[in-house]
Amino acid sequence: MADWRGKHVMVVGGSSGIGLASAEAFAARGADVTIVARSRDRLEAACEAVKLRRADTSQRVRWVSADASTPDGAAEAVVKATEAGTWPVDVLVSCAGVIIPGYFESMRVEDFEECMDSWRACVHGARAVAPSMMERRTGHIVNVSSMAGLMGLFGYTAYSSAKYAIVGLSEALRSEMKPYGVRVSVVCPPDTDTPGLAFEKGLRPPETDKVAGAVAPILPSVVADALVRGVEKGRFLIVPGALSKFYRVLKANALWLFFAITDSDVASARKARGV
Repeated sequence: MADWRGKHVMVVGGSSGIGLASAEAFAARGADVTIVARSRDRLEAACEAVKLRRADTSQRVRWVSADASTPDGAAEAVVKATEAGTWPVDVLVSCAGVIIPGYFESMRVEDFEECMDSWRACVHGARAVAPSMMERRTGHIVNVSSMAGLMGLFGYTAYSSAKYAIVGLSEALRSEMKPYGVRVSVVCPPDTDTPGLAFEKGLRPPETDKVAGAVAPILPSVVADALVRGVEKGRFLIVPGALSKFYRVLKANALWLFFAITDSDVASARKARGV
């Protein structure tokens, strides 16, 4: 997909962070954009920011307030975004969700459930747009996971569970959608400089900080650019950042070494705490 003019991109979780940066990147390339999130106030401000990035003032940019982590919310968002089917979605980007780190034994069950909302948003969003895409034999579904969806890290039992689920969903969905000409991608960024990361850092165990500190946070715009380029090239797995690519390959090919590195970081953090 080289020409974005007339293409409709819907971004779930588009009011801030990676979602907003992705909406801006698609708009800058000429696409019409709908952003979906829960907060009306943040959506209105985000919509104005996306409009400023348009390549042409004739591009449509709008917002829809909905909870896409529920079946009814996702369906409602798509109906409103597509103007009841008259403006079909060409690309769906699902990147809603939160990060709740902590020690496994002290985390609440509700923390695991809340982290799984990002997986639910991917499921329900895809279910809402897939029938139209399959009928038209065109479209692209993009699910935003995380490097924590490729490697389980200390303190991320809830978050990694959700992000691994997104990767598994995306792999299976890719196989089912391919016969219909519908593409699927999954994006696995490292720590990204977003409001969510700022919130999460206040909850991280020291061990998590030590392990995650090996990969410096990147800008949302870097992730967004990688996401758009990946869609344009039809890539399934999109991993922004050279260091993230290195760790993915390391874990895939030398799991023992990956464990040795992360175990050493955890031991160092625990020793510093006197544990």
